[in-house]
Amino acid sequence: MLNKGKAFKYGDNVDTDVIIPARYLNTSDHAELAKHCMEDIDADFVNNVRCGDIIVATKNFGCGSSREHAPIAIKASGISCVIASTFARIFYRNAFNTGLPILECDEAAARIEAGDEVEVNFATGEIRNITKNETYQAEPFPEFIQKIINCDGLVNYVKENI
Repeated sequence: MLNKGKAFKYGDNVDTDVIIPARYLNTSDHAELAKHCMEDIDADFVNNVRCGDIIVATKNFGCGSSREHAPIAIKASGISCVIASTFARIFYRNAFNTGLPILECDEAAARIEAGDEVEVNFATGEIRNITKNETYQAEPFPEFIQKIINCDGLVNYVKENI
């Protein structure tokens, strides 16, 4: 499966409080969460993001609280994938639980810049920076993770396989 979009670039330690601020946690409506995604770190994000776009960050993306609202808000905003050097452990698990594809790749996190056109092949882990004509390699998703993502999250996967 290929996803292509424009890169939104962030640095180290992007925490769940800036991904979706706590003042919006009184709702579980995905569309409502998407309206406030990244607003405390990038006020223009919601006005500029398009379906298929990609977030790129460096170390420890998704640190902070364990709220599932963070990957839900990212996914509902139209982001097709998050690429980072590393992810916080709980965010990593919550992303797959909610069906948000994430990839760890130091080289991609370092080389991709805001606005670059990026293409991701989840089956192979290949990340192509179309703007710079560069290719980076992440670990592809294991088959069971691909199935969870294809089912739009763990709950749906379980429902379909019980």
